[in-house]
Amino acid sequence: MSWGTELWDQFDNLEKHTQCGIDILEKYIKFVKERTEIELSYAKQLRNLSKKYQPKKNSKEEEEYRYTACKAFLSTLNEMNDYAGQHEVISENMTSQIIVELARYVQELKQERKSHFHDGRKAQQHIETCWKQLESSKRRFERDCKEADRAQQYFEKMDADINVTKADVEKARQQAQMRHQMAEDSKADYSSFLQKFNHEQHEYYHTHLPNIFQKIQEMEERRIVRVGESMKTYAEVDRQVIPIIGKCLDEIVKAANSIDQKNDSQLVIEAYKSGFEPPGDVEFEDYTQPMKRTVSDNSLSNSRGEGKPELKFGGKSKGKLWPFIKKNKGATPEDFSNLPPEQRRKKLQQKVDELNKEIQKEMDQRDAITKMKDVYLKNPQMGDPASLDHKLAEVSQNIEKLRLEAQKFEAWLAEVEGRLPARGDQARRQSGMYDAQNPATVNNCAQDRESSPDGSYTEEQSQESEVKVLATDFDDEFDDEEPLPAIGTCKALYTFEGQNEGTISVVEGETLYVIEEDKGDGWTRIRRSEDEEGYVPTSYVEVYLDKNAKGAKTYI
Repeated sequence: MSWGTELWDQFDNLEKHTQCGIDILEKYIKFVKERTEIELSYAKQLRNLSKKYQPKKNSKEEEEYRYTACKAFLSTLNEMNDYAGQHEVISENMTSQIIVELARYVQELKQERKSHFHDGRKAQQHIETCWKQLESSKRRFERDCKEADRAQQYFEKMDADINVTKADVEKARQQAQMRHQMAEDSKADYSSFLQKFNHEQHEYYHTHLPNIFQKIQEMEERRIVRVGESMKTYAEVDRQVIPIIGKCLDEIVKAANSIDQKNDSQLVIEAYKSGFEPPGDVEFEDYTQPMKRTVSDNSLSNSRGEGKPELKFGGKSKGKLWPFIKKNKGATPEDFSNLPPEQRRKKLQQKVDELNKEIQKEMDQRDAITKMKDVYLKNPQMGDPASLDHKLAEVSQNIEKLRLEAQKFEAWLAEVEGRLPARGDQARRQSGMYDAQNPATVNNCAQDRESSPDGSYTEEQSQESEVKVLATDFDDEFDDEEPLPAIGTCKALYTFEGQNEGTISVVEGETLYVIEEDKGDGWTRIRRSEDEEGYVPTSYVEVYLDKNAKGAKTYI
């Protein structure tokens, strides 16, 4: 099955067919290009969607994400961001593996096709030239034969005429002989051109043209195979991201399975529990005698002692009890004394934890500066040790300020925790008993409360009889912190012996992960493995930060 033998007379149709093949290839390239644009657009929309529903930092909305259902939703948003990254990978791979490669191949294909058909036209022109030469020699032979016949007839006529001189007859005879010779020469030329044309025609239809058509056939078959390979690549690019997309979906399912309604309910209790006990029964109001009211254990409505008027429930105030406390619209006190006991304790604990973290951060910075100073002392060419004294003194002052601040909040926290029974103690106590036992503490924490005209309590009232419980397991949330993610890699330029606490030894030429940049103290935090990390001098390593995280999940 060869185009050279089967399609020897279809030169023009083959030219049209191969052009159509190139058009189809270019159309396929355009199709893949539009697919990559769709993938990029889809990925961008997914990222924007994920970003749109992310909780705003330092907002009340962010506080809601401590519940398992909200955490699952946040995990879904993060997984969708990774999901979008895989569509970007699809776009990139299709561009590099299909569009770029096929575009270059199309240019090569056009050049090859142009060369083959140029050779075909050249062969056509050559055979047409031979045919024209044959036709020209044939017409000349025909013309010379007719001229020889006419010259022979004229000679015979002159020879038969007795009135013609002998010289005229001789002249006619010579003219006839010359014409006859010219006809013989034309005959020889025609025969020669005929043999040449037949040879060229045989070569054209049995050698040159089949070879050219065979090359065109091979070119077209390569194009067809290339299209098929590109289609396989098109499917394979999609198939390569399926495992990662599957992991994203598995993580979403895992997050959904982690939702614990009981835990969320307990978190609601911990978030909004005031620490107060509900009020007791209201006694029958006998208008013939002064009204009395049973005070419940640990309730807010306790006796204020001598000289303070009893609470009256009458008129518009009837039915309004202490849980409906008016909100103070003023600034929040530093010791959170405006909050119910349990909430106040949590806020103070949170503040203490934050201050301890800041203290630890400053201490780490002080240690880093001290280490750098030691390095400068051992290697004066790296820097002046005295230049770090001012920074070291400044950090020490910050640590002292933070410690004083932490002590202040720890004192308030100890005061709150010391005033209330431990968790699990179900014994009900009257808030009046607490006031009697701790009058000084109450007076220090809040001002005397007064009942409002409608029988409700203001915030000053709630402050005096706050009921607190011992510290919760609030710190448990921070016990299992995940390791910091890698933000790049680094290569050790020199060998460093990490002998001090917090440092890590490296060998020249070793490659490690960077998990924290140099913050101006001359030290970079790196990791060799999950359990081996520390600081090295920044001048000892060459850092390569990762600025192109494209959605693929990185597990370190």
